[in-house]
Amino acid sequence: MNRLSAILSAGTLFAAFGTPFLAGPVAQGMPLNAPRIRLAHSKSPTTKSYGWSSSNWSGYAVTSGAPYTSITGNWIVPSVTSGHGSTYSSAWIGIDGFNNSDLIQTGTEQDYYSGSAHYSAWWEILPAAETVIPNFTIQPGDQMSASIKNDGNGDWTISLTDNTEGETFSTVQAYSGPGASAEWILEAPTIGGHVATLANYGQTTFNPGTVNGGNPGLLTSNGGVMIQKRQQVSTPSIPDSDTDGFNVAYGATAPAPPAS
Repeated sequence: MNRLSAILSAGTLFAAFGTPFLAGPVAQGMPLNAPRIRLAHSKSPTTKSYGWSSSNWSGYAVTSGAPYTSITGNWIVPSVTSGHGSTYSSAWIGIDGFNNSDLIQTGTEQDYYSGSAHYSAWWEILPAAETVIPNFTIQPGDQMSASIKNDGNGDWTISLTDNTEGETFSTVQAYSGPGASAEWILEAPTIGGHVATLANYGQTTFNPGTVNGGNPGLLTSNGGVMIQKRQQVSTPSIPDSDTDGFNVAYGATAPAPPAS
């Protein structure tokens, strides 16, 4: 296979010297859901209520129960609307990435480019970019369920189900990360080596979730907000009453938590 054929087969189309031919993620490189990019704590009163801030992550991450060998999560695929230029968002669960450069994860992509919204499902193990799950029909409002589990001997099972569409996917992959954190995240993915502008995703719900087979016992201090260009662009709620879920909303205003 020649170099151009290899690039095309990888789903990335570049002109000479790295200039993209087309708009959107195919031109700029497939989305990469990267480790958390830390930011200094904002002076915003909303931000101070939470334990961390980032330019690419918002949601909840736990570390006190490490090592983590399994995580589950459920979320609603949010609906994205047009913004200034191309915008992107990913909703996912994962292990590692909060305080290190390892990461195993699965989720959904909700992007707006070329005049319309685009939705897909994927799994990812860094340093590779997303692997899109074929034959999934992802739509706003779909109820997603996901799990990641250490099977032993370096093998992990990644599973994702679209409960609304009745579609299920599972794959066994090698992974050697330390399991230092577990997360439920709404992310601005990295496109072409740069953190993308977050898509206006409205609001979505992550609920319920587990780690190591039990309730994660989420605390507000486990939550984090996303800040881009000095603006708080994504904010989670406090945890729900049974500490296994939360809502997260586009913008600086914290939504109310789920009922339970």
